Amino acid sequence: MPETTSGTLPHTSVSPAPTDVAPLARTGSLLRFMLRRDRIRLSIWVLGIGLMALYFSNAIQVIADGVEELAQMAVLFSDPVGRMMTGPAFGMDEPSFERFYAAGYVLFLYILFALMSVFLLVRHTRTEEQTGRAELVRANVVGRHATLTAALLLTGGANAAAAVLVWVASGPVAGYDAAGTALVAAGGFSVGLFFMGAAAVAAQLSQSSRGASAMAGGLLGLAYLIRMGGDMVEQGGSALSWFSPLAWSQQTAPYVEDRWWPLLLPLVAAAGMVALGFWLSTRRDVGASLVPPRLGRATARPSLGTPVGMALRVLRGMLRGWAIALVLAALMFGSYAESMVDAADGLPEEVAMIMTGDDLMLGYLAYMSLFLAIFVAAAGVSGLQVLRSEEVHGRAEFALSLPMSRTTWLGAHLAVLLGGLMALTLLVGLGTAVGAGASLGDLEHTGSLLLAGLHQFPAVLAVVGIVVALFGWVPRIAGTVGWVIIAFSGIATNFGPMLDLPDAVLNLNVFGHLAQHPVEDITLAPVLWLSTLGVAGLVLGLLGWRRREVNRV
Repeated sequence: MPETTSGTLPHTSVSPAPTDVAPLARTGSLLRFMLRRDRIRLSIWVLGIGLMALYFSNAIQVIADGVEELAQMAVLFSDPVGRMMTGPAFGMDEPSFERFYAAGYVLFLYILFALMSVFLLVRHTRTEEQTGRAELVRANVVGRHATLTAALLLTGGANAAAAVLVWVASGPVAGYDAAGTALVAAGGFSVGLFFMGAAAVAAQLSQSSRGASAMAGGLLGLAYLIRMGGDMVEQGGSALSWFSPLAWSQQTAPYVEDRWWPLLLPLVAAAGMVALGFWLSTRRDVGASLVPPRLGRATARPSLGTPVGMALRVLRGMLRGWAIALVLAALMFGSYAESMVDAADGLPEEVAMIMTGDDLMLGYLAYMSLFLAIFVAAAGVSGLQVLRSEEVHGRAEFALSLPMSRTTWLGAHLAVLLGGLMALTLLVGLGTAVGAGASLGDLEHTGSLLLAGLHQFPAVLAVVGIVVALFGWVPRIAGTVGWVIIAFSGIATNFGPMLDLPDAVLNLNVFGHLAQHPVEDITLAPVLWLSTLGVAGLVLGLLGWRRREVNRV
């Protein structure tokens, strides 16, 4: 420091911050930074969607020997229950490999497009604000709309890249018709853009990334439920189907009618929501939200002074949201029991691949118990991600500054989570029983369906145990592995037998080992070893949590 005669620091001039920064200034720099930061995550999403399309489009050509066998299998998708699960079943009266692919599997590609868009957009907008990084970025010469624009460009580019891979997998590789294949790829791109716009709006409304993802994800779940109800009514969809964003791309009828105009609906809606997201972003401060968080009580309940009470406060919102969604789904699924009775004589033998037993109606209800149990396990993975969020954002460290051990903190949260998941299995069973009772006119299957739901809990426990073990030792990949297990379980449960997957692959599905009660007798061995796997994972996770650093990434 240079000497001064006055004893004061030398005067240094500070340039005033620019006040006329263009709204999109440094968008390119932010986009390059996002690409650099998400290069691995982005590659996994895009390549995963492309590989899924490659598998779906080619597997059907392997398992079906000819048109006659394909026609027998096609009835599985054109049936009301099949339409409820996969879509409006265009072209199943004269099926071909490409029509079978579009009717049975493309919907699940569209769901992956939607999830990728939601997670990417929220991650690079609301999560950045929540962690404080957005405020540091905005302290530089960065335009007000630069971050959101860069996130939209990144998400849109990811959707475009995934759509190209879907086109390559379904067209040049599988040899399907060019026009229909282009529609399949464009449909996925359109669905991705729609939910990108929805996520852009949700990021302005919620103050947390979890809340923003829940809003956009809730819209996706609602779209799926509306589509289910609309497509089950009649082949080709009903008027109700047109109220679902997922149904708009399916209504293009690839390889059958090849109509492009339904894609205008998601594209126009996406443009409107993106514009709304930009406008809403100008109505709030950085880090704030348009829907302010609800104020808490003036005085805390005594239970919040206990580890279990605090864990219940942290997890109750997540558990409540899943409970509402799953109970509504169980009521709706159960209400179709009468339809299964009416259609029993006309259903194909291929239904037996999924619905076990001589009594088709009970087989359907048993299958629904298994199907919904996978979503209960998804709620478990979601709850464990809440714990990871508590750790990453420093709230776990505050709790551990009290006279409370690490084992007590994690053990309390696991106890609440597992208790909530068990309650969910019972609620799902009860909802299915009530829906079936309302449809059939009696509640004679209530006890059996409650037991059927509870019987799936060891598989749920096994999934939670695996993710907890990773949370304790390799927390960075715990959530990703958990969702991969859920996705694989859903595919193997719904399509494994029909796709003729090897037994070694099917055995990896933890939900595939339990008996489908009430049409099958419960066997003790799978219950014991799945429970042992789950408990072992919990113990390993607790040991790892005690030994590793808090906030380890």
